[in-house]
Parts: sequence; C-alpha cells; structure tokens
Amino acid sequence: MKLVTFEADGASRIGVVAEDGLIDLAHAAPKLPTGMIELIAAWPTVHDEVRRALETAKPAGRIADFTLKAPVPNPRKIMAIGLNYADHVEESGQQKPERQIWFAKLTNAVNGPYAPIQLPKASSAVDYEAELVAIIGQRCRHVSRERAPDVVFGYAAGNDVSVRDWQMQTSQWMLGKSFDTHAPFGPWIVTADEVGDPHGLGIRCFVNGEARQNSNTSNLIFNVFDQIALLSQALTLEPGDVIFTGTPGGVGLAMKPPRYLKAGDVVRVEIDRIGAIEARIAPE
Repeated sequence: MKLVTFEADGASRIGVVAEDGLIDLAHAAPKLPTGMIELIAAWPTVHDEVRRALETAKPAGRIADFTLKAPVPNPRKIMAIGLNYADHVEESGQQKPERQIWFAKLTNAVNGPYAPIQLPKASSAVDYEAELVAIIGQRCRHVSRERAPDVVFGYAAGNDVSVRDWQMQTSQWMLGKSFDTHAPFGPWIVTADEVGDPHGLGIRCFVNGEARQNSNTSNLIFNVFDQIALLSQALTLEPGDVIFTGTPGGVGLAMKPPRYLKAGDVVRVEIDRIGAIEARIAPE
C-alpha cells in the first residue's frame, strides 16, 4: 500500500494511492486518524479497516491533481547515516568505517517530494545524495537485528541534500545537513509488506537527466536492520521517525572538479518498487 500526505482545500490530508487515482482516507474512512504519525501508530488495529474502505472508495482525483507533501510532514526525529556504501567511502578518500556514523537532520529540512530545493544564500556548494528512507512503525527500544523488520512501517525515496562547505567546517555535520528544504522524501510511504526485503533495490540519481548515481541497496555496508538495532540502543524510536540509510558513490563533491547543484537544475531520485522524487533547485 502507498500512503501519502497531500493538500486539499487548504488543509493537509492523508490518502492512499490507487490504480485510478488518490483516495482521501478522511472521506473513505472518517473514523481513522487524520495525521500520518497517528495513522502509523494505530496501524496494527486499523489496517484492516483501511483495506475494507479501499474496496468501495472512489478516488478524489488523479494524483497529479494534488500537491503531495512529505509523507510524514513533521517527524519527531530524522536520523541519517554517513559513509554507508563502499564506493561512496572510496570516492570520499576515507577508510571503510568499523562503526556506524550517525548525524541528525533537523525537521526544518523536511520537504515535499516535488517541492523546490533551496540554493541557500550562505553557500553554493550544494550536493545531492540519493537514499532509501525507512519509516519507523512503532515505539521501540533495544531492538534486536532479528526483530528490526517488525518495527519498520515502510519505505520512501529521499535526497540527503548536503551543503558541503558547511558540512566540512567541523567534525559535526548537522548544520551542513539541515538547511531548510534539504530533506525531501516521498513521494509516498510504501508499506514494508509490499516492499519485502529492502536490500535488493536499485537506487539512482539524475541531474538534468544525466545519471550521477546508480547502485543497489544490497551494497549497504550496514543494512537497514543493523541501523535500527544500533539506533534503538541509544534512542527510543517512535512511529513516523525517519531514517536516511546512506548514499552510494557518484556525489558531486567527489567529481574533479566538484559538480555542485545550480539554480534551475532538476534532481531526480528513483528507487525500485518505491518510486521517484524530483525537484528543481531554486535560489533562496
């Protein structure tokens, strides 16, 4: 199932992508939670109701008729792992990490799947990073690697947009990773049961139609479930928390000379069985 957050009549709503359009859950099943985090938290008890509602619901319109927002517009946490594909480690000139390298992206960075990405006034060293995004489905702590698949609600495509000069000014990457609009993801959440094993998905990034990144999530150094097992030792993970799982080689920083994003560029991230997000770079 593909779940979206979208705008209609000036309000934020949640819906399901169907073959013939977008189904507004507020109309199809009025007793359901009206926010994505609340729906995710309630999913074990409401998913049957959602499925029954979809059997008779009529689409509110085509997907193209609506503005899609980030599927979780206000996640409590956004965590992201660095240096997690071998080819990206190599192009960065660093050693393969023995331990997972984590940083936070702040919630102001959340952006819709097709909304413009800001080229900030403070820097022109803006880079792309195509990433598989995992969405947590239940409150949990100290999750074993074996149990980790059970706490994943679903997956999305993401772009860990990075302001490289700010990122590299210090050993702490958070500011360079948290500029406004620099965490687009979506276009929807594909539920985990529909994706299956997330470790065999093709992942690609294009800039103005030119292929820049082309890999597979089977190449993750620390896979999605390893990531959750480690994070949950430190953090209580909650429904709707967002995890950016790493980017493959091909980033603009590693090119000689570096090829950063410019105003007017169009960046597209595609992941097999999930979908694609696409955005134009626009001056702040």
